[in-house]
Amino acid sequence: MKQILVATDFSKSAANAFAYALSMARVLRMDVAAIHAIHPTEGINNSTYNAIFIESYYQNKRNALEAWANHIREEQELTEINISTSCEVGFLRSVILEYMKSNPVELLIMGITGATGIAGIVGSNASMVVSKMRIPTLIVPIESVFPSEPVITLATDYETRLSHKDVIALNEMLKASGSKRMQVLYVAEKSDEQHIQTGEHSIRTLLPHTQIDFNYIRHNSAPNGIMDFIEQNHTDILCLVKHHHNIIYRLFTSSTVNKVLNKSVKAILVLHD
Repeated sequence: MKQILVATDFSKSAANAFAYALSMARVLRMDVAAIHAIHPTEGINNSTYNAIFIESYYQNKRNALEAWANHIREEQELTEINISTSCEVGFLRSVILEYMKSNPVELLIMGITGATGIAGIVGSNASMVVSKMRIPTLIVPIESVFPSEPVITLATDYETRLSHKDVIALNEMLKASGSKRMQVLYVAEKSDEQHIQTGEHSIRTLLPHTQIDFNYIRHNSAPNGIMDFIEQNHTDILCLVKHHHNIIYRLFTSSTVNKVLNKSVKAILVLHD
């Protein structure tokens, strides 16, 4: 069965992300897997290195991950959701990629601490995944819960073309919303009617069964234009397309993003061209 994969470091934000994934999985009828990467040097003391001790340490970690996942599932009263765990030695990127080779992962979910918000994502594991890996990734702040009917907004420049995996992830997100409706936001300094018509046609072709509300804002800064829109229009999940270090990186380093995240946006879905 299709899976939602949740990367965890056993933090409160990771626990919230796992609970968020469980709620999504109930709607989408998916399984949820929790994955943890044990750093190659973790548990090793060079002066007292002992192979048996290290293997015991790793097994304790694996047992702890399984207990952690089961506890959250029971706490959320979602015991009908099938869950699994994977705890391997290595760097997070390689551990995730290796896992995905043999498992049907459709979406990766990662939690972040609300105090730092998206502005604090740079330099973190979440930043690494966003910048280095072509995986549809949902970034979930610690305060967020999966709403019963999430409002989804896709910010686009009409120049990027979503990958097949990301189209699937976006469709799954729309399915989870229950409304088959999505807002599309286009921000530009000036409008090009032909470019807009081509872009609208492309979006409708990718999402033929979705009711799409197109919104257009003239602004000399795409990140600020996005901020203006989501401050004035309710959005639960903001979808951004990573493309040659464009708006997603500038948005993640914006000084205003924490305020918007706390007030309007409950999660950010990172897609790729």
